[in-house]
Amino acid sequence: MSFSIAGKTAIVTGSANGIGLAIGRTFAAKGANVMFVDADEKALVAELGEQPEDGNIRWFAGDLRERLTIANLVSATLDSFDQIDILINGARQITLADPLDSEDDTVLASLQLNLLPALRLSQVVARRMIKQSEGQTEGSAGTIVNLTSIAARRTHADMMAYSVATAALDQSTRSLALALAPHRIRVNGLALGSVMSASLMQVLKDNREYRARIESFTPMGRIAAAAEVTEAAQFLASDASGFMTGQILTLDGGRTLLDPVAAPTPPA
Repeated sequence: MSFSIAGKTAIVTGSANGIGLAIGRTFAAKGANVMFVDADEKALVAELGEQPEDGNIRWFAGDLRERLTIANLVSATLDSFDQIDILINGARQITLADPLDSEDDTVLASLQLNLLPALRLSQVVARRMIKQSEGQTEGSAGTIVNLTSIAARRTHADMMAYSVATAALDQSTRSLALALAPHRIRVNGLALGSVMSASLMQVLKDNREYRARIESFTPMGRIAAAAEVTEAAQFLASDASGFMTGQILTLDGGRTLLDPVAAPTPPA
């Protein structure tokens, strides 16, 4: 099977910086048409320049929590490239809160940020993939990849909201995979451990101790580079994973293999 994505059209959300930007740039370099999507228009312009009129790169700025924004994104992608073959739901935001605060709505906010946009966009894009593959009986009709987190399986009290949202995203990945399999659309996830994203880079900038803690909890002893996520995303987006659907592929350097009791106690 081929890892090629040349000639295919991909929507990549959360792609103004970090992991999403790396995936979008890699896909474009490999010959795919890429619609970069983010809520931060200034960051998109800074990274990609003013909206290009030709070539295989476009960008779209908007709040994907709004259904109208999702509809406009799909329309803009079709206007630019005529089809949609790949969706990478890469927009993620970690939120911290006290899990015992009954007045706090962080869980709801995290679901609205990390679950619902990916789910709704997947539903709309899947309908388009089904329509554009009418009359075809073989080959892939499309692929959807959700960037999720090992937080769905590991427990940290102050990350309850993010853990709940990513666990829900994992389950929606499996549910959509089952529903879309008869239509030859595959849905998989990438559960990430610590990856050198833009946000993590900022956190670690002046905190060597925190970096050492992350590395001590990771059997491979390091933080992943964004490029390592792009390669896994390309695998799931390509025909090389043609018989894989409903799976959550873990990229965490072995962290989820550790027994927390045996792990070193982090400093207070």
